[in-house]
Amino acid sequence: MKTTLEALEGNKIKLSIEVDEIEFDRYLDGAFRKISNQIRIPGFRQGKAPRKLIEAQIGVEAARSQAIEDAIPASLALAVREHDLDIIATPEVNLTGGQEVGNIVFDATCEVRPVVEIPGYKKLKVEMPALVASDEDIDEVVKYERKRHATLTDVDRAAKVDDQVTLDLVGSRDGQPLPGLNVDDWLYEVGRGWVAEDFDKQLIGATAGQKLEFTSIPSGMTETADFVVTVKKIQEQVLPELTNEWVAEHLAEHETIEEWKLAVRTRIEESRLNQVRNTVVEKTTAALAALLEIEAPEAMVNGDLRGRVQNTLKQFESQGISMEQWLSVTQQTAEQFVDALKEQSVLATKVDIALRAVAVAEELEASEDDLERQFSRIATQLKKKPVAIRKAYEKNDAIVDLKAQIAKSKAIDWLLHNSEFVDDKGNAIDAETILGEHNHDDIEIDADAHDHDHDHSHEHDHKH
Repeated sequence: MKTTLEALEGNKIKLSIEVDEIEFDRYLDGAFRKISNQIRIPGFRQGKAPRKLIEAQIGVEAARSQAIEDAIPASLALAVREHDLDIIATPEVNLTGGQEVGNIVFDATCEVRPVVEIPGYKKLKVEMPALVASDEDIDEVVKYERKRHATLTDVDRAAKVDDQVTLDLVGSRDGQPLPGLNVDDWLYEVGRGWVAEDFDKQLIGATAGQKLEFTSIPSGMTETADFVVTVKKIQEQVLPELTNEWVAEHLAEHETIEEWKLAVRTRIEESRLNQVRNTVVEKTTAALAALLEIEAPEAMVNGDLRGRVQNTLKQFESQGISMEQWLSVTQQTAEQFVDALKEQSVLATKVDIALRAVAVAEELEASEDDLERQFSRIATQLKKKPVAIRKAYEKNDAIVDLKAQIAKSKAIDWLLHNSEFVDDKGNAIDAETILGEHNHDDIEIDADAHDHDHDHSHEHDHKH
């Protein structure tokens, strides 16, 4: 087999492949065997008739057509492996010779994963939530607790923030009531921002007995709705005086205001640290992807999107929810649902390309020990022997993909230990505090997603 490689515009290449007649004859033999299992030749068991006899009876055209159909993907896979190509979409194949006789010649236009450089990754700045709780943060918690013990007093004035208003709420779209937006005698605190974008803005300044009619976008929805709100009563919250005695009485674990505030500060900062640690990989890779100077290839985005849609539908099915029910509850169209997932796929595609670039730049590769660790982990999950897992990966041409996953994991670990973390005001956050004992170098591979055994019943894209 002869192959030549030609670079095209963008991230495409053209493979020209020629399979000589001697090699093609093996595919012809295979085609005749397939045909012999489909027809009956007197005097021979099905599938046992010799090739020459079948050829004499049906001719060579049908077998040659089948052989070409078999030879093209097999030869293309060999050429992809020979040139170490990372194909991201089904190639466009054009047969240019050998339809009737002679060598089989075809071209395959292939889209490959872009190989890029990421300027600025060595000085990556990642914005995280501030770890230190401000006095305002503490005061907000203290005020909330005092509100829980507040008393309500009727007032004869316009409503303002923190007032409790009793109201009748009617929300509709095109004359049809919206679920959850129709209620009588509802006690609502002005300023909570629960109902719609400018719901509280409408309430501020309203008086008891006033009827408000306006249009706004309900929280969690994308389309506007019509609101009719009748304000029936306005009450002011009278907060208890903050004293050591009040703290000791209502917060049994604390004796003084300062002791309570110190505990609140500690709780907030511990919660924030946990939040930061849970999102540090996501935010770091997103910051890296923002440095990418190319658009995400549509083929990669669509491939990721298909997987996300399928996984989401499976989750709905496991919870007993239909797609129609979900769209109805969230007031979305199917197109809006897919568009939201596509945004995630675009980011995931950019992250993939960028991490591979960092791995190449920093010479981060999967060692044989790395592979063995992954095979052992997957074997434990599937209750099989590591050698069987390795053979399954090799049979499905999946070793390259596994190495890429490990290299990307090492790139993440490199970034976590070499990036600058700052809060929303640009103040530096200590990386050691964020990372703690974090070690991302040993990537966890989901065995369910890489189960290449069990008769290899799942098809994979590793054969390109």
